[in-house]
Amino acid sequence: MDESLRGQIGTYVSHLDGLIRRGRQVREALTNEPSNSSVIAATRAWQEDCGVTINQLSGGSKAHWLARSFSEAFLMRSADGHAVAGAAPTEIVTRLLGVLEQAEATLSGIGDSQGVSGRSSVSSEASPPHRFDFVHNPELRPIVEQAYIDSRRALEQADYEMALRTSCGILEAIVTDALEHKGLSALIASGAPTDMIADWSFDTRLAVAEKAGLIRGGCARLPAVARTYRDHDDSGLKPTVSERDARQTGQVLHVVMRDLDPGR
Repeated sequence: MDESLRGQIGTYVSHLDGLIRRGRQVREALTNEPSNSSVIAATRAWQEDCGVTINQLSGGSKAHWLARSFSEAFLMRSADGHAVAGAAPTEIVTRLLGVLEQAEATLSGIGDSQGVSGRSSVSSEASPPHRFDFVHNPELRPIVEQAYIDSRRALEQADYEMALRTSCGILEAIVTDALEHKGLSALIASGAPTDMIADWSFDTRLAVAEKAGLIRGGCARLPAVARTYRDHDDSGLKPTVSERDARQTGQVLHVVMRDLDPGR
């Protein structure tokens, strides 16, 4: 790899990492003091810096997936998928963090494949970044970590169906892990079905996890084709999965990961 390109990738990855850390601080401040004028100003400044960085990474093209993801982070959609009023400030910050993390993962993947090194937190298959340390079942962690890498690779290769299915599998696995750790008795007390968790549908697991307070409302943005991902093989029909479906599912996965690991 050309040394100048190597340096640019390293610089951008480091910059994105700083924006992500700063964004988490902004989100925490917004959660604690949503009406504080200085916090609001800091949030706007951070969003503007995110916009500048995304614009640079997308080459100024509004059609680039990063630019589209950045714009969509500010929208709230109705049940029929149409844009309506803007989302809450903390939700916007959470979505933007997801976009930044996707950008960082993509750049890190490029760097790793070309031998870029020098930053310990850069994603790589040889040195997993431990995104899933919050998972209670230690045997599940390397499985979902590898699946995460596979989902990012599928997305980069425009295999949107595989990216979506893999993201959904990760989402179901980590939510199920959280439900099992909570315990069926405690879940039933909060209104969950009385049959075994393993017998619950994907949608039921998400709904119970939200009702039990394990996750928040991020799954409301999950595309319909993602909610039925389990049925794709059984139906014998190959579903039409768009780039937007795949990327939005990945964003929902990032939101749920943060819900299950608030310290991220």
